[in-house]
This record gives sequence, C-alpha cells and structure tokens, in this order.
Amino acid sequence: MKSDLDGLMQTKNLDALIVLGNAEKNPPMYYLTGGGHVSDALLIKKRGEIAALYCNAMEREEAAKSGLRVIPTPVGALGELLNDPKKIFADQNIHTGRVGVYGTLDVSVTIRLIDALRAALPDIEFISEMPHESLFMYAMETKDEAEVERVRRMGRATVEVVGLVAEFLTGQEVNAREELIQSNGAPLTIQDVKNKIARWLAERGAADVEGCIFALGRDAGFPHSVGNPQDILKLGQTIVFDIFPAEENGGYFYDFTRTWSLGYATPEAQSLHDEVKAVYDKVIENLDVNADFREYQKLTCDEFAKRGHKTPMHNEGILTEGYVHSLGHGLGLNVHERPGSRHTAADDNRLKPGVVFTIEPGLYYPERGMGFRIEDSYWMRPDGKAELLAEYPYDFVLPMKKWKKNS
Repeated sequence: MKSDLDGLMQTKNLDALIVLGNAEKNPPMYYLTGGGHVSDALLIKKRGEIAALYCNAMEREEAAKSGLRVIPTPVGALGELLNDPKKIFADQNIHTGRVGVYGTLDVSVTIRLIDALRAALPDIEFISEMPHESLFMYAMETKDEAEVERVRRMGRATVEVVGLVAEFLTGQEVNAREELIQSNGAPLTIQDVKNKIARWLAERGAADVEGCIFALGRDAGFPHSVGNPQDILKLGQTIVFDIFPAEENGGYFYDFTRTWSLGYATPEAQSLHDEVKAVYDKVIENLDVNADFREYQKLTCDEFAKRGHKTPMHNEGILTEGYVHSLGHGLGLNVHERPGSRHTAADDNRLKPGVVFTIEPGLYYPERGMGFRIEDSYWMRPDGKAELLAEYPYDFVLPMKKWKKNS
C-alpha cells in the first residue's frame, strides 16, 4: 500500500525517488497522483516526506487534484529538467544519495534524461530496478478497500459485457456450414464481436486497453493468441475469451476468462474442459491466507500430470501442449503484478491479506484445434477469506436459440 512506500524506500536504501511521464496510463505516476490530465510531469519524493509534483503551469489545476505539493513550471517538468538538470534537485535539497527512477516515457527520452542527470549530478546515484521487483510493485501488491472496490467495479462491468457477448452470439442464425450469420446475411467474424466488446465496455466506463483475447479452435490452443479478426464463428469450436479491461484513462484492471463452445461440443472437448474446471475447483477449495502462491502452481501441475498432461514442473523446455503456464498473478494498476505463482518465483510471493490475484488453469492442444482456460479474480480479505470479485457461470456449451442440432 502507499503507506508502505517509506519503509520500502528504506529497505531498498533509497533516499528519494522520481517518477517521470504522464499521470494517465503510467502506473507509478497514477498510483501517487490518482491520474488526471497531467502530462510530461515529474514527481519527486524524498523518504519520509510528501511528494512534490512538477507540471506544466497550464495543468496546475489538474495537478492540484492529486493532493501533492504542486510546483508549476513554464515549459513543463521534463523540459525544465532537460534545460537545467540541477535546478529541480537543488530545489528539493537533494545533492547526494540514491534515487530510484520510475515511470513511463519513450525509451529515447528516458536515456537522454538519465544521461543528463548523471552528468550534471555525479554525487547522486540513479537506481533502476527489474520491472516485477521494483519498489512500486511491492507497494502495489496489497490494496486497501477503496482500491479493491475499483477492481470490483471493473469486475461488474466485465461480467456484464461477457453476458452481452454470450447473448449476442447465441441469438445469431446458423447456416448449413454451421457458421454464425448476422441479420444482414454476412458471416459473423471475431472482429465483429470485438467491435461490440469495445463499445459495451466504453458504455460502462471501461477500456480494452491491451486488447482482449477471443480465439477460436487452433488459435485457442495458444494461450496469448488474440484471435484472427477475419475468422468466422462456427458451432462446436472452442472459444477462449480472456478479457482484461481497465478503468478509462489508465486505472485499475480486471481479469477474467471463460471457454465456450457454441451449440455443442465434441466429447473430447467437453472432457478437457471438465478437467480444467475440476482443477480450478480444487485450487479454490484450498486457498489459504498467507500461503505460498507457488504451492498452488505445484498443486495444479500435479493434478494435470495425474490426468496425463504435460506441465512446467514435470517437463523441461518450452511446452507446446498441455498445461503450459503459471496459475495466476497479482492484479491492479498493471494487469500483471505481484504476487506471482511460477514455481521458480521467490518465496515472498504469498497470498497475504490485501492482495488481488487471478486463478487461471488451462489446457492447450493447438494441433487438436482446441484450448481451454477458466479465470477469475480474487481478493484476500483482511479477515483471511478469499473473495471472488465478480461472479459468472462456468457453462462450456452455450445453446443456440435459433438452431437445433441435425436441423
């Protein structure tokens, strides 16, 4: 949480930190400012002190909404920093020590800034960190109830949209080739579905920031295949629908997946989906506060291995079929945060009170033309109970309203 920042700075031996870039779609800056239209800004926080936010003078009212000490500049914070790298640090009485550098900028601009700072301020050591081990990832790992309510609100919007998609798909006509046909007679494509998803999300204050996964058949067998926009939806194919929208302007994410088959499913597909659901249920039944997240990855691998599937713990190298990824991840201002569940992760990745995390087992068989994943997002509450943040059915086969098998 934000209240952990000073302690984390002390643990990492940082005297100060700077965050560069816009307040929107820039998780560290958003985290400390609350977002808003503040562009090309610079935030400086000394350990034990409130942060100072340097911004363009034209955006000072927007910056003031952050509640931080706002310092307007004539040309914007980044321009000011490049023009005179020493001035802002001198104003904040920072002349020596270790300063962590965070935020989102064009790589070229970042290199130029850091080069200028190191040349002008040789007594200050500017520190970089690995993305998933940064101070902000540790601070963001646990959420307060206000943050969780924002994730929960995204969850409600997500399942509403998923329900609209299911209703739309099952209401389409079907031709002799078992393809879905729109009211205008054109085949229904993945792009047609994604256009509706984007609109329905926008109507609920959400944005498809990173592009949802809507993959059919063989593509469903690749966990991060987003789907071919021109593919036509057909009956009896597995559809992996992984949707992870965020609040508009770069806020909190939700993460959710269901696997569907329209009209009917082959016995093999139904059996594999049932296996994924059984493993999902076993993990959920065993969730415990402060548990090592890696233990649930081990449980998942063992359960799938018993059923004859390859897993990262039982097979070496890059897996192309079976259970091929880790069980889940933290969720917040980034779609992937701490804690992580990979079996090689550090032992501090725990389901402690306050973490929001996903559970998402899956099986993938691209050469058989199918893939399966079930995913929900949970909050480990302060009372030690894992709360499902948005409910939605787990039905695999979605009956078509205007089609009967063998008709």
